[in-house]
Amino acid sequence: MLIGDVARRSGVSARMLRHYDSLGLVRPTGRTDAGYREYSSEDIQRIFHIESLRSLGLSLREVRRAFDDPGFTPSELVDDLIRQTQERIADETELLTRLRRIDAAEPAGWEDVLQIVALLQALGSKSAGKRQRAALSSVEEVPVPVEALVEAALSETDPNVAGALRWALAQSGDSGLALLAEGLGSPVAEVRKRAVQSIAEIPNGEATVLLQDALANPDIVVRRYAALALGARGVTDAVPTLIDMVVEGANDVDAADALSALASRPALADQIATRLVSCLAHGTVESPARRRLTQALADIPGITASRALADLSHDEDRAVALTAAYILGRRNAR
Repeated sequence: MLIGDVARRSGVSARMLRHYDSLGLVRPTGRTDAGYREYSSEDIQRIFHIESLRSLGLSLREVRRAFDDPGFTPSELVDDLIRQTQERIADETELLTRLRRIDAAEPAGWEDVLQIVALLQALGSKSAGKRQRAALSSVEEVPVPVEALVEAALSETDPNVAGALRWALAQSGDSGLALLAEGLGSPVAEVRKRAVQSIAEIPNGEATVLLQDALANPDIVVRRYAALALGARGVTDAVPTLIDMVVEGANDVDAADALSALASRPALADQIATRLVSCLAHGTVESPARRRLTQALADIPGITASRALADLSHDEDRAVALTAAYILGRRNAR
């Protein structure tokens, strides 16, 4: 079969077939009397084999090695091709993500595009200072897409940079809440913690709803951060978790402050005091926890708290009794 016929039937151009010949990949078995290349059925089969290997991403050099090297191991080459393909997909995915983020920012011109690219690169910098400046400038200059801010906030380990990123997210309103909500369900504990901390700094109703849902999160750290934020917002659902924090000594001072803020409402003050007293009466609560509960009563107004402190001033635990007497003295002096 002549080269033109082979090209038509195989889909490989005559120019490429000549190239294969020059590389020694497929040399026609014969020549016509006029000197034209003449391919046998075996030659054509080899051409199809070459094209099959090229479709897997092999270079012509690798194809020739596959045919000519008796010690060639296909599995090693396939493993290498898999690795190369995965790297290429990762690079292309990263590029696609970057392009989508630039598009989401709706740049007005090339200057805006360049600024967004610079900020995105700075957010991924190894320098904490550059990341922090990028987070702060994302609000003042061309806005960085909220997806990039959320991704950075959920992965940031430097506390100063993390604070700047949470501030930037808070300035963006509720646009990042859906992505942060996904972070609450992450299998990584640190990501869940960063997500709830970020939500806690967004001051709107949707963030409050997410925080209320987070009170039922399986992660106790998430529940505690949510309770502290909700206490500051006057949400009574946080009370049980806040009292548990006092008992367990987990951010107990902040939890007591949150309870005090909630107790500024008279009807709620007696409820909180009653819950604290109930914990104090529980026989399994150890001495350090009873002292913390007594201290938490200090800033809870109302007759229920005052009566509880009066009773506790005679408690069998001397440390609890002294604490209650001191607090009661301060309350009476007001």
